[in-house]
Amino acid sequence: MTLGEGIKIAIDRGGTFTDVLAVIPGQSEYVFKLLSVDPGNYDDANIEGIRRVLEYTSGKEIPRGELLDTSGVESIRLGTTVATNALLERKGVRTALVTTEGFKDLLYIGNQARPDLFDLNIRKPGVLYEKVIEVEERVTLPAYSEDATGYTAEDKVDGKYFVRGSTKEVVKIIKPLNVEKTKSQLKALKEEGITSVAIVLVHGYNFQEHELQIGALATELGFENVTMSHKTLPMIKVVNRGQSSVVDAYLTPIVKQYIESLLSGFKEGFEKHTRIEFMMSDGGLCHYTKFTGLKSLLSGPAGGVVGQALTCYDPNEGTDTIGFDMGGTSTDVSRYAGAYDHVFETTTAGLKIAAPQLDINTVAAGGGSILSYKNGLYQVGPDSASAHPGPVCYRKNGQNLTVTDANLMCGRILPEYFPKIFGPNENEPLDGTAVVEKFQQLADIINAEHPDSKPKSAHEVALGFLNVANVAMAKPIRQLTENKGFDVTKHNLASFGGAGGPTCNIVSQGFEDQKSNNSQILIDPFCLWNCFGGCGS
Repeated sequence: MTLGEGIKIAIDRGGTFTDVLAVIPGQSEYVFKLLSVDPGNYDDANIEGIRRVLEYTSGKEIPRGELLDTSGVESIRLGTTVATNALLERKGVRTALVTTEGFKDLLYIGNQARPDLFDLNIRKPGVLYEKVIEVEERVTLPAYSEDATGYTAEDKVDGKYFVRGSTKEVVKIIKPLNVEKTKSQLKALKEEGITSVAIVLVHGYNFQEHELQIGALATELGFENVTMSHKTLPMIKVVNRGQSSVVDAYLTPIVKQYIESLLSGFKEGFEKHTRIEFMMSDGGLCHYTKFTGLKSLLSGPAGGVVGQALTCYDPNEGTDTIGFDMGGTSTDVSRYAGAYDHVFETTTAGLKIAAPQLDINTVAAGGGSILSYKNGLYQVGPDSASAHPGPVCYRKNGQNLTVTDANLMCGRILPEYFPKIFGPNENEPLDGTAVVEKFQQLADIINAEHPDSKPKSAHEVALGFLNVANVAMAKPIRQLTENKGFDVTKHNLASFGGAGGPTCNIVSQGFEDQKSNNSQILIDPFCLWNCFGGCGS
C-alpha cells in the first residue's frame, strides 16, 4: 500500500464555512474547517480542503493552484448547502417556464390552499421563473377527459392522433406541437438572457414526446440547462411536478458550476481510482454526474441527520433527538427516533416541492445572517454576509452586522478562544472593536427614531436581534415535535452546526425545563457531524 492509499475524505461546504474530515488508514482522523469563500487565498474551498489533506498525509508542500493527484484517495464524499442557500436567498439562475398554451398562470395559482385559514392578508412567495412561454400543443386522456368524449381505453389506438403513453393509457393528441413557433419562442428567451428552462406540459408525465421535442430544441439553441418534468418527477399532478421542475431548473446550473469547480482542481484520470459522490436530500449517495438541483436541496443537512443518528441516539436508552444544525446562512432542524423520517412533499423557502427527502425544516437564520432595522422592526436574514466579506468581526471590510457579531457583542463568542485566522492574511483575531462601533452606530439610529423611549445600549440592541433569531429557530423545532404530537421536552437537543454552540442553550430555554425530564444538550466539539454522516452513509 502506497502512502495515502485508501484515504476517505468527507467534505461539507456551507454558505460560510467548509468542514473537512479525512479517515486515514492507520492514523487518527484529520479534521479542520476553512472559509467557504476566501478569494485572497484560494479559489475553491473543496479543492483547498483536499489539498491540505494531501499535504498532511504526504508530508510534502503542495502549492495552491497545482492540479491535485488523488491516486491515493479512495473516495471523496461531499455535502453542500450551495443549492439550499441559493434558494433561500433567491440567487439561482435566470429561469423560464415552458408550458402548455392556456396554463401560463398555473404554477402561480398553485392549488389555492390557504396556509392560514383566518389570515386575510396572505402573502405568497414569488415564483422562481421570470418568463413564461406557452407552446401550441395539447394532449388529453380521452377515457378521463370531457374535451375528448367518445373514446375509451378499449378503442383502437392505431390512428394518427392516438398513442399509448408511458402508463399504457390511451392518449389523444388534440394539437401536435408547433415546432417552428416553439423554436422562435425559445430563441427569444435566449436573446433575453435566460439560461435555464423548465419544460412542464400537461400530461407530460404520460406523453413525453412533446417535452422531448422542446428539450431538443432548447439544447440545440444552447441553453445552459434544460429540465423536463417527466424526467424530474414522472408522476401525475401537474402543479407538484411543475413546481419541482422549476426548482430543479433554477438550481441545477448552480450545482453544475460547483461540481465543475471541484473537478477542475484534479489531474486527468482521477475517476480511475477515486469515487466522487454527493449526499442527496434523502440521505443516500449519488455519483457526481447524476447530482442535480432537486437532489441537492438538503444535501448538507442530510449528512448531519445521518451523523446525528450514528452518534447521538442510543437505542437502549431510547431518548429521541432533535438535530439543531445552525450554519452560516441557515438553520436546519431534524428529528431522529430510531428510524429516518422521509417526506415526499415539503415546503422549502415557501415553495412546495415534491421529492423524497429527509424530514428537515430549514429557516433562513444562521451565524452569517444579516441584521437590519427597518420600519421599527428588528430583522434577521434571509440575506447572508457569506464567508466573504463575512461578518464585521472577520476583518474583511464587512459592513453588515450579523448574528455572529451579535453573539460576540453579548459575550457568547470570546475572540481569545478562536484561532488567529481572520483578516486578509489569515493571521489576525476576531475584531471585537469594530463590532462594538457598528452596534453603537445602530443603537444611535434606533434611539433617534424613538426620542421619547428609554435609550437602548449597543448591548441591548444586539440582544434584541438575537431574541428575534432565537424565536425563528425555535419555530421548526415545534413543527417537528409539538405539531406532530411529540413532547419537545422529552428529546435530547443535538447541536452540530458551527454557529450552534452559543445558540442551542438559549433556544432550548424557550421550551419547558428539559432537565426535569433528564434531557440533555449534546454538542459536537468539532461541529463535523455532517461530514461524519457522509462517511457513514
